[in-house]
Order: sequence, then structure tokens, then C-alpha cells
Amino acid sequence: MANKRIRVLVCDDSQNMRRLLTDTLSSDPNIEVVGTAADPYEARDLIVALRPDLLTLDIEMPRMDGITFLGKLMAKLPMPVIVVSTLCQSGSLAVVEALRLGAVEALVKPAGARDIPAFRQQLLLKVRGAAGARYRAPIATPPAALAKTVVAGAPSTRLFAVGASTGGTQAIEVLLQQMPADIPGMVVVQHIPPVFSKSFAERLNQFCPQSVKEAEDGDLVADGQVLIAPGGFHLVLVRVGSEYRVRLRQGPPVHYQRPAVDVLFRSVAAVAGHQALGVILTGMGSDGAAGLKQMRDAGSWCIAQDENTAVVYGMPLAAIQAGAACETLPLERIGDAMLSGLARCKRPKVYHQELAPTSS
Repeated sequence: MANKRIRVLVCDDSQNMRRLLTDTLSSDPNIEVVGTAADPYEARDLIVALRPDLLTLDIEMPRMDGITFLGKLMAKLPMPVIVVSTLCQSGSLAVVEALRLGAVEALVKPAGARDIPAFRQQLLLKVRGAAGARYRAPIATPPAALAKTVVAGAPSTRLFAVGASTGGTQAIEVLLQQMPADIPGMVVVQHIPPVFSKSFAERLNQFCPQSVKEAEDGDLVADGQVLIAPGGFHLVLVRVGSEYRVRLRQGPPVHYQRPAVDVLFRSVAAVAGHQALGVILTGMGSDGAAGLKQMRDAGSWCIAQDENTAVVYGMPLAAIQAGAACETLPLERIGDAMLSGLARCKRPKVYHQELAPTSS
């Protein structure tokens, strides 16, 4: 099984895109492109005949759009799907819907020749990580947007920091729907491309009790508000006087990612320590493990998602192996644990330097 190649089916109406996807995937000896399809009807027949391990799927195609096809596929023959889409606002809304329906990853098509090397690298990373993804049923969409009782409250004195990757868009939505509107401020890094992150935040704001927005440089961390790191930027926590705020940084990718969970968690450990609670959710690789360990060492209570509910168990497992997790829980129990967990945060033996008591 260790030497088993990942068998991929490519579905895209562009011949040039099919060629780029095929050539890139075939460059990895552990990946085999078993077929290509120009539309969902061809893809359907090839899936039945070839039973691939993974599908790459375009959104805008003739005869049937990718979203409609994805919904039908997940209802009858669920499998790991990576959506490959153009970078535009209308396309990003479709991609977020695809992630809700069960696609495990999203990837932006290259806009020009200079984007191709980064695209190739990300495609190979995502296919390797998504190939063994566990299927999770689509999130039921509420019939109407929720009326907000809390927009953004007082500056948070305590906060939540959450990191996720493959399968994380679903997991974060499930998590927020478990929790009340007036939670302590939350900062979130989800590995997601630019523009898609804004649409993701807008969807969460529509269907979750809290106020959710894509983070902007200098945003206040406030009760009842969730800040989502924008694609293409690292998100760091800073302290300005008595307030927590976020800053956006470009900088080099970390673990091939920008935003990276480790960047956020390390900043939280440095400025919030025992006033914060960290959560690592589903995702491939090890991003977040070292940062979560720093948070725990600084006094934070830290939670990792368990194997049975994670779409991909890489990031939570890495955190557990690093000694970063105080507890490991199924996704459906993490919200309640977060609400009670802040009381379990402990002041570390060495944190911000304090004056020693004077002797009498």
C-alpha cells in the first residue's frame, strides 16, 4: 500500500488546462493520471469505469457546471475532489459552495506563464494531501441568513486561535455553528487562496451566529467577532495597549503556505499566552504543530481534532506528536470544550517579566 500510486482523473473543458494538469501530475512518480474529461458527462463515465482515487474539477464547463456535477457525485459516489477554478469574485462564490458540498481543496488556475511554477507546486501538494481524505457529508445550508444579535462587542481580554487546512472550511463552519454569538474574539487561519477567503468569510457571516469577516490590517479582536486570515497574507496577533489587534504580513510562505497557522500561533503565544486557547483542525502536513506547542508552553489550553472526524489527520497528528495538545476531541465536541477551556488556561511559570514581591 505504501507504494500505491494516486490515480487521478482530470476534468476541465480547456485542452490546454487538461494538458497542464496531466503533465504536472505525471511528473510525480507516485501519481498516475488515469484519464481526462472535457465535461462532467465524460467524467461520470470515466469515474464509473476507472474508479480513480481523486478528481480535479473545473467549475465553469459546458453541458453541466462543476457545482451541479459535484452535488450529484457526492450523493452517489463520494470521493476526494480538488476544485481548480479561475480567480474571480463570481468564481470564488462557486468554489465556496463546492467546499460546502464536500470538495476538500481549492486551487486557482494560473493567470499567466509566471504563475505556472507555483501552480504546479501547489497542485502536487494538494493532490498528495487530499488523496486519502475522509469524506464528510455536505453542510446543510440554513433556509435563510441568520439575524445577527451581536455584531462586534467589547475588545476581547481572552481569545481563540484556530488553524485548519484540507477539509477545514467545513470544519470551521461546523465549529462556529456549535457556539453562541457572544464568544470571545477568534482569529482563524485556513489555507485558502486569495479572493476565496473573502467569499468564505462572507458565507460564515451569513450562516453562523457570530460576526465573521476577512481580516484587515489593524482589526480589533472583539467579543462576538471572527477574523479570517486573507489568502496571500500571514495573520499575526499584536497587543496595542490593552487591546489585541491583528496585522497582515506578506513575507515568505511557511510550510508552503501563506497564511500559515504556525505564524499565527507563534504570535499568539508571544502576546496572549494564557489568555488564549488554540485549536488545530483537519489538514495535511504539520503546519501549526510548533506554534501550538509554543502556545501550550505559554499557558494556553490547546485542542486537536481527533482522527475519526478529521478529513485529513496530518496537522492534528503532528500537533499531538509534538506534545502541543492538551486534549484531543471529535469536531462535534470542540465548540463546548472551547467555551469551558479558557478557564483551564494556566499562567506559565515564566511569561512576561513581572516584578518580584518585595520582602517585608
